[in-house]
Amino acid sequence: MVLLAANAPYWDNPVFWVGVSFAILIAFALRQGVLGALTKALDDRADLIKTEIAEARRLREEAQALLEDSKRRHAGAEQEATAIVAGAKLEAEALATEARRQLKESVERRTRMAEEKIARAEAQAVAEVRSASVELAVAAAEQIISGKAPTMAGALIDQSIADLKGRLH
Repeated sequence: MVLLAANAPYWDNPVFWVGVSFAILIAFALRQGVLGALTKALDDRADLIKTEIAEARRLREEAQALLEDSKRRHAGAEQEATAIVAGAKLEAEALATEARRQLKESVERRTRMAEEKIARAEAQAVAEVRSASVELAVAAAEQIISGKAPTMAGALIDQSIADLKGRLH
């Protein structure tokens, strides 16, 4: 198909009429304010995009602030945990020192009590030995005296025994 014949007039060409139709359409659109509406729609779209960008920027700054706050809190929590661990170590050392001191005191007290018990047992054994030796001495003296002095023996022996027991005890 040939768009333009060499001897045909230009109004017979369909390209010419498409161009004229397009020009009329543009003129009509300009006259009706379509261009203003189109410009307004594009401006509204640009404003919406600017608003979304501003909102995104605000959200980004807010997220950045939250991140900084989170980092600060994390650092504070780590410091607090370190302080708690150090305090727990000090407290454990103090408790261990106190337990050692109490154990030492307990051992010393039990040793002292055992030594006192041994000393009492020794004193009691010495007293029992003395008492037994006194009784043996009294019995021996009684035999000796009863053999030599049969007449006064009874009264003298009883008094000597009573006196001797009073002096030894």
